[in-house]
Amino acid sequence: MDTEENRGTRGTAATVDVDRSDPDCRVWLKEAVRKVQADANRSADTHLLRFPLPEEWGIDLYLKDESTHPTGSLKHRLARSLFLYGLCNGWIRPGRPVIEASSGSTAVSEAYFAKLIGVPFVAVMPRTTSVEKIRLIEFHGGRCHFVDDSRKMYEESAALAERTGGHYMDQFTYAERATDWRGNNNIAESIYQQLRLERYPEPAWIVATAGTGGTSATIARYVRYMQYDTRVCVPDPENSCFFDGWTSNDPGAVSERGSRIEGIGRPRMEPSFLPAAIDRMMKVPDAASIAAVRALDTAIGRKAGGSTGTGLWSALRIVAEMVEAGERGSVVTLICDPGDRYLDKYYSDAWLAEQGLDITPYAAELTEFLGTGGRSGILG
Repeated sequence: MDTEENRGTRGTAATVDVDRSDPDCRVWLKEAVRKVQADANRSADTHLLRFPLPEEWGIDLYLKDESTHPTGSLKHRLARSLFLYGLCNGWIRPGRPVIEASSGSTAVSEAYFAKLIGVPFVAVMPRTTSVEKIRLIEFHGGRCHFVDDSRKMYEESAALAERTGGHYMDQFTYAERATDWRGNNNIAESIYQQLRLERYPEPAWIVATAGTGGTSATIARYVRYMQYDTRVCVPDPENSCFFDGWTSNDPGAVSERGSRIEGIGRPRMEPSFLPAAIDRMMKVPDAASIAAVRALDTAIGRKAGGSTGTGLWSALRIVAEMVEAGERGSVVTLICDPGDRYLDKYYSDAWLAEQGLDITPYAAELTEFLGTGGRSGILG
């Protein structure tokens, strides 16, 4: 018999309606998103500081001080974006842990946001991570899960998420897509807004180190989208594959050792690192990074982490090239996180000796250059 009911299963397909929405979960999700957005609404923008250079050079060097975020680093912006991305994609659920592979600062910031919305947080990190970063993760309610080989962080994080039913945040894949690179008060838009009344409002260069590669991708995309002439330079520390992968155009480049400069440099070419968006890369010796970050403390009275030193060394090399070429303009780099997280490392002579790092020639070169503009070769 060709009844109405039967016709629903023959000829024209019957409508199938499956509703997987959970009213309680949607209420929780709305509240979680509100809390994360409210954190951004409460937060003022970070400062753009001037690094002192001789006036006659006609060059201005600025540092975007990301250490003043509530969790003390550039990664606060990233963590907020990743949480909103995960929440709105339906990946972060009430009561389920968020897991991240992180050498420190991202984990500190993600622990903060996890606590804010009331979910557990686990950071998978190398055992060599600084004691202060571990303390901060635990202070914000997170738990640390250690691996002996930093290259194993990814698979251990994914396995841990599988075992617990949680969400592996995977900053190294999603950093470049979670941030709105067209604007919306991202770091690039903020830099240009703060430079608006300066004598060189469009910088010749912006220097940004790479861990995930998300910051350099955001800045480079914004520069192109807004049709600026600014170029983007990414400095890379020792024991990182980014520079080799970029110069050889090899997406499969790897490094056998982990970076001593926490937060930047990776053993593999990360999905969020966009080589084609970058104008220039520099390979920076770790000793130069540490000499530069100590010079920053001398110049403006601010201690910062080693990644800041990597960026500052490269920025000063660019300044030196501009001086030599008689160019005028501005250069911007970043203060990524505060130095009090690294007092037992980059500010410890005992640690330098243990690592076999001699910063003396780099410190001398910086002193000579900043005092006279002269260079003995290292900065060149």
